[in-house]
Amino acid sequence: MIEAVRLTKRYGAKTAVDDLSFQVRPGVVTGFLGPNGSGKSTTMRMILGLDRPTSGHVTIGGHPFRALPNAPRQVGALLDARAVHGGRTARAHLLALAQLAGIPAGRVDEVLGVVGLRDVARRRSKGFSLGMGQRLGIAAALLGDPQVLLFDEPVNGLDPEGILWVRNLMRALAAEGRTVLVSSHLMSEMALTADHLIVIGRGRLLADMSVRAFIAANSAGFARVRVPADEPEQRDRLVAALTEAGGFVLPERDGALRVTGLPLPRISDLAHGAGARLWELSPHQASLEEAYMRLTQAAVDYRSTDDRLAELGPLPEQPEAPVVPEVPLEGWYAPPPPVPGAAPGAVPVPAAPVSGAVPAPAAPAPGAVPAAGPDGGGAPGGGGPERSRTHESPEEAR
Repeated sequence: MIEAVRLTKRYGAKTAVDDLSFQVRPGVVTGFLGPNGSGKSTTMRMILGLDRPTSGHVTIGGHPFRALPNAPRQVGALLDARAVHGGRTARAHLLALAQLAGIPAGRVDEVLGVVGLRDVARRRSKGFSLGMGQRLGIAAALLGDPQVLLFDEPVNGLDPEGILWVRNLMRALAAEGRTVLVSSHLMSEMALTADHLIVIGRGRLLADMSVRAFIAANSAGFARVRVPADEPEQRDRLVAALTEAGGFVLPERDGALRVTGLPLPRISDLAHGAGARLWELSPHQASLEEAYMRLTQAAVDYRSTDDRLAELGPLPEQPEAPVVPEVPLEGWYAPPPPVPGAAPGAVPVPAAPVSGAVPAPAAPAPGAVPAAGPDGGGAPGGGGPERSRTHESPEEAR
């Protein structure tokens, strides 16, 4: 069990953790939640003896972490998956940790199989993806088969299959009676993984209760009611009846009604009495994300604003491109005919200029016989003048 008693940590004028007390019990997955900058990472570092508290204390099994004999065999942690020497292979990294803690080398291959890295065990970790690095960090936490485990964002970078695997792993470890503390910003995943929640904001404790109790305490359930959209008089009668009975009615964007303050059977009876046909009458329970946002909205330090692009202004008008007049190319001739035997569509390679080549013939005088016919040879019925050397085909150039 992990127990923090009036834990406080200050960095100069900044108070990262403020008089924080809680317990993490074995046998359940405890989610550790809070906005960015709320003190979660600092608290986990103090649990592991990496930071000294300004005041207060935290113990694991009744002892400070530094006083635990062979701590890696009792506590496993994943705080930063990048804290690995990039030049080492996955197996060498785990083997070094095992040797320091007196763990048999055979355990290294076991945990590599557990996290799915056995096939890449001899690859250097600098070539690992973010998800592979997370798996290696989880393997290091499991290496000593500890009874207490701390994970900071364990699903970061994992694909859906990996997220499901981590979820099942956390729950299996807790089912074995271990103490499991998991910090995450994925509320949807915490709702499926955690049994208990510890929520902090700006270093102070905001909630310490089960997931179900947390949602119930920080949200209000409501009934979703829908009537025929083409009969507004039914809607009006129903709203009047619900309001008169003490309910609170809010319209939703899709045309449904959100009703609070009345149970579903009472809403059904009122609708029947008002002559309104119900197309939908369903209960709605807030999600963990909704409850979390409602509780921590006053403890968020970093808020986004609308990007209105006010200072950029409109784009300057681009000048029209200048019109380039077409210049006739004197002495231009069509390309030579295709090379016999070449592949279809092949472009013939022009021959290198020949020294002393005869320039292209000048335009014929008026009344002269044309130099070339439609087939590219001489005039019909005649041999025509000799073709210029500049128009030789590759075979002729050779």
